Amino acid sequence: MKLLYTSLFFVSLPLIIIRLIWRGLRAPAYWQRWTERFGNSPDIPHNAPIIWIHAVSVGEVEACRPLVKALQATYPKHRLLITTMTPTGSQRVKLLFADSVFHCYLPYDLPFAIHRFLKRNRPVFGVIMETEIWPNLLLTCKQQGIPLVLANARMSDRSAKGYARFPKFIKMVLNSLRFIAAQGQQDRDNFHKLGTDITDVHAIGNLKYEISLPASLVEQATAMRMMWDNSRPVWVAASTHEGEEEIILHAARQVRAKFPNLLLILVPRHPERFDRVTALTHRNGFKTLRRSEQLPCSSEIEVLVVDTMGELPLFYAACDVAFVGGSLVPHGGHNLLEPAALGRAVVTGPHFFNFNDITKRFLQANAAIEVTTTEELAKTVTDLLANPEQRAHMGEAGLKLIAASQGASSRLANLIKRHIVIHEP
Repeated sequence: MKLLYTSLFFVSLPLIIIRLIWRGLRAPAYWQRWTERFGNSPDIPHNAPIIWIHAVSVGEVEACRPLVKALQATYPKHRLLITTMTPTGSQRVKLLFADSVFHCYLPYDLPFAIHRFLKRNRPVFGVIMETEIWPNLLLTCKQQGIPLVLANARMSDRSAKGYARFPKFIKMVLNSLRFIAAQGQQDRDNFHKLGTDITDVHAIGNLKYEISLPASLVEQATAMRMMWDNSRPVWVAASTHEGEEEIILHAARQVRAKFPNLLLILVPRHPERFDRVTALTHRNGFKTLRRSEQLPCSSEIEVLVVDTMGELPLFYAACDVAFVGGSLVPHGGHNLLEPAALGRAVVTGPHFFNFNDITKRFLQANAAIEVTTTEELAKTVTDLLANPEQRAHMGEAGLKLIAASQGASSRLANLIKRHIVIHEP
């Protein structure tokens, strides 16, 4: 089965390269650093042993922040290498950690690329964030005696059914891990059903609850709102995907019937869509400003398109209502913890399967509201803007839920110390 998997990967390689080229047409960063994707990572000074964390993109990079802090405190004589797969993830690593960690792309799951990557970096152990199950990577690390941990791991019923089509192979791959730190009991049960030794799967909670935002963020947001006209109601629609902006713009038109001075802030998930989303707002007749223009957001501006990276928390802090995208279309949703950590009223669509546990807990705690149609979205946002007391109650409920759900990073650090013996240099 491993040979078949690897052969299929090699056969698919031309398509993978074509996809890189195509994505590079919209996001030129995909045209850069190709050699890293085949194992030629930059030379790292080996004056200290390397601990390696793989965080595929922005969400996983954010989730690993408390783990990075814990590992740096526990293993001060080691250096951390963080790998990603996307340019946006790469940018986030550099923004959050600067020179305190090394960074490169993780190579494709091809034996020669994996061997080259491991030979160049020689990690003493690795942590794979969430559910990045790459068979050649995991089995090669097992063969070379490099302990691997699957951390903050998710395994939905739907994913488990997919993996279960290859029972012997997936069992072999999963059991090559030293242990799995699952987000919840359902994830733990599904890993067990796939053949993982239940004693090696631990339900420790979700690292993403340990969100840390700068203390100055609210002050910056308050100052920004004063520049906009502090009396304007502000609705942020964040991490939006293809097909969602149309729904949001139609809903905004309805909201403006009651709040004619509404400022809608659109934050597309992917940089390659900035131009298209801006063009869409113009076609729909909205007076639009792009954040990158660095011009004052006057009272005439109806839509602000955030076409910069790393500023989403600032705009969450500046809003009255936050809609978290990827959920009105079947993408799976995004993390609603950032706006919740700022005490904001949160709205989501029905497609949140990538953040199922978190979102359901927020809905049950009345810390978030689910909508399914344009009309429901418009009515919900209108009602929330008209009811500051309800927004405050939702914000307080979200903050309480976050506070009660923290501690996963310390549990994970303790499991690493228990299961993996690291000799200090």
